[in-house]
Amino acid sequence: MEKALDSKKLGRVFSGIQPSGSQVHIGNYLGAMRRFVRLSKLSETIVCIVDLHALTSVEKREELEKNSQSLAAAYLAIGLDPEEVVIFRQSDVPAVCELSWYLACQFPLGLLERAHSFKDARAKNESVNAGRMFYPILMAADILLYRGNSVPVGADQKQHLEMTREIAQRFNHRFGQVFPIPEPLIEDATGVIPGLDGRKMSKSYDNYIGLFEAPKRVRKKIMKIVTDSKAVEEAKDPDECHVFALYKLFAGEDECEALAERYRAGGMGYGEAKQELFEAMEREIAPLRESYESWISRPDDLRDILKAGAGRARVIAEETMVQVRDAIGVGAVL
Repeated sequence: MEKALDSKKLGRVFSGIQPSGSQVHIGNYLGAMRRFVRLSKLSETIVCIVDLHALTSVEKREELEKNSQSLAAAYLAIGLDPEEVVIFRQSDVPAVCELSWYLACQFPLGLLERAHSFKDARAKNESVNAGRMFYPILMAADILLYRGNSVPVGADQKQHLEMTREIAQRFNHRFGQVFPIPEPLIEDATGVIPGLDGRKMSKSYDNYIGLFEAPKRVRKKIMKIVTDSKAVEEAKDPDECHVFALYKLFAGEDECEALAERYRAGGMGYGEAKQELFEAMEREIAPLRESYESWISRPDDLRDILKAGAGRARVIAEETMVQVRDAIGVGAVL
């Protein structure tokens, strides 16, 4: 559960998510999005649909546009209020590209080569474009351009935020105190969300459950979650089970204790546990699915919301860039 947070300490909260798929999955929702809605009630919040990041893997214009709209609809469906939260597309604020260059000139090449995402891609012999290596720089520009004080991240994303902190400190040391140093907000209770095969839930592993997939498809996927081979009558350890790990993120404390006891007592098969997980998930997700389908059917409304958000974001961005250009010694001289 979320610990009590002080809105003054949170400052401005910034979060970005890639539109790299047609819809978000349970891992996105549990690891960041659901929490971000809670944070938005406590502090000034900015959510950026980072479509420029997605260009490292998405090649078709139609796909990028569709994915961006789907992501906006998803955020609105789970409860973000566009009147209170700044929600926009990254590419609608070109200043992020300008700031990326200034930060790149401070970024050690060795630091980029140590990024987990870059190393993993090379280890898998994937085709790695320069944008993939540049990813941490663009991420730093996202956060620093909007002067984010707090950044919700999963435990596996902490390295990139540490890079942002390091480059902000380097910049400030050289040019003066321009950027606040962002702090990570890591929800220990959530951690890494397991996928169907036990690895981190990810579209790249094809082990995910789509947040707004039809109930029948969701249940079918849940029934494929990998478990051990213990028989129905055998006692089982809920703390070692991927099904229970997901169940805890949707069920209440009393429900978790009751199901854990059934695991330990024996007499319950994993199929029953998976059914319990499906019912707990559906209880929370069904109304969100209905809201999402309503939003996605209104593309003009989505575009208007993103356009308004971009206008608000550009005001913040330009205030930052005035300071950055002046500190560096570039910009208008006439």
